[in-house]
Amino acid sequence: MTSTIQILLLLLAVLVVAALIARRLNTAPSIVLVLAGVLLAVIPGLPRVELAPELVLLGILPPLIYSAGVAMSWREFRFNLRPIALLAFGCVVFTTCAVAAAAHYLLGLPWAVGFLLGAIVSPPDVVAPLAIARRLGLPRRILVVLEGEGLANDATALILYRFAVAAVASGMFSLVQATGTFAAIVVGEIVWGIGVGWLSLRLRRWARDPRVEIVMSLLTPYLAFWVPEHLGGSGVLATVAAGLYVSWNGPLLIPSATRLQGIFFWDLIVYMIEGLVFLLTGLQARALLEKAQSFSLRELLVAIAVTTAIVIAARFAWVFPAVYLPRRLSPALARRDPAPPWQQAFVLAFTGVRGVVSLAAALAIPLALANGQPFPHRDLILFTTFGVILITLVGLGLLLPLVIRWLGLARYRDEEHRQEREAELAARHDAMDAGLRRLEEIVRERGLPQEVAAGLRARAHTRRQQFPRTLSDGFELSALGAQLRTELISAEREHLYQLLRDGKINDESRRRIERELDLEEASIACKKENDDRQL
Repeated sequence: MTSTIQILLLLLAVLVVAALIARRLNTAPSIVLVLAGVLLAVIPGLPRVELAPELVLLGILPPLIYSAGVAMSWREFRFNLRPIALLAFGCVVFTTCAVAAAAHYLLGLPWAVGFLLGAIVSPPDVVAPLAIARRLGLPRRILVVLEGEGLANDATALILYRFAVAAVASGMFSLVQATGTFAAIVVGEIVWGIGVGWLSLRLRRWARDPRVEIVMSLLTPYLAFWVPEHLGGSGVLATVAAGLYVSWNGPLLIPSATRLQGIFFWDLIVYMIEGLVFLLTGLQARALLEKAQSFSLRELLVAIAVTTAIVIAARFAWVFPAVYLPRRLSPALARRDPAPPWQQAFVLAFTGVRGVVSLAAALAIPLALANGQPFPHRDLILFTTFGVILITLVGLGLLLPLVIRWLGLARYRDEEHRQEREAELAARHDAMDAGLRRLEEIVRERGLPQEVAAGLRARAHTRRQQFPRTLSDGFELSALGAQLRTELISAEREHLYQLLRDGKINDESRRRIERELDLEEASIACKKENDDRQL
């Protein structure tokens, strides 16, 4: 037990150091973490750390998927459902078939084993490329499509994975039966996920306690995931559906205190989980190197090179027809949703980074068949999967910033930022107008004292002055006002601390006042972050 705690603390320390190094190098922390894990794995004397596939598929994956689903806009997800489905379902199936064919004809593997390898390496990871893409300013729609694909592609891959494992074990496969089972799983998981989301929101309304509600929110993804997974599905689509349902219906049902505390809680949880996952991925290098002794170096390098080349080429071969062919076949679609520039399709195809779900699926391959025979080519699949993850994550991840700059995609995002900010400012003023109209109604209906009404009007007037109506209307004054408000809050904090030291207030009073200052400062920081993206 003590050694486990020590290892966990060591991993957390490496997570912090890797984050600092990534910031200095201006690269994605996930790349640094994987390389750090590989480096730690080959250092003699350090304890061996093995990643349990059940931990990833049953413990880590549900909260990651759920948090991404809650953060996703249902309106944007629905608008981009066609490209998301073409990538999350079509591209995964196409890549699986392409890898299976290459594994059979070029590597000499049986068809069933080739399909198993294809199902494992077909789903791209979304964490690392999105972290880079957001920092470099990709257009909003590309980010939505990539995030939506990342939510759903694991479901397709894990279902295909189950079919492939069964085919290897039994030597039989029925396309008609598999198609029917796949459709039933998809429909059943979506219905279950919506039901879990509905139940979660209703129970949280009854709780009326932020701490209880946050614990319920943590349990929600596991309830959505575990039941379908236990019944033979993937659990991914159910978790996605639950997250999207809560995202769309939660704003009017979740209290503000729960939302404020929940944001910080989930940000920390997701940050630590993602970091530890990439670090643990790199740490698997020692166990894989030990198992690679039974293969020749040439055999391993050829398998990794062929599989990596196929997964990259298959994504390019799928993305460009998927982007432009539907618009050629449907003039109505072309008018409603014009084709994007080729640069956007290129970067969409380029972000084919593989991640921990592929590694967990490979580790979860049974050691033996039902008849006691060793599972065919298990170690080769495992080592090939790790090689594909390492090459795509480090190689494509490091090249992605150069590709985005070369394609000049930042200019599209700059205009989108401006339009979003203009709409946000208009929405702020419309909401404040609605509040003022409601105030005047209350004054008339309840005979509200004028002193109280005047104070509320003054508050509304103060808030209105903090936000210009347009970006060109007092933007500099708004930024200056935010800076001055931050300085005034700092002065209040110093005076508050002095009052505490002098014994004029107690700690309880200090905490209450400090919380109000914290909320105001967080609001200013959020506004400043939005403004900076427009510059």
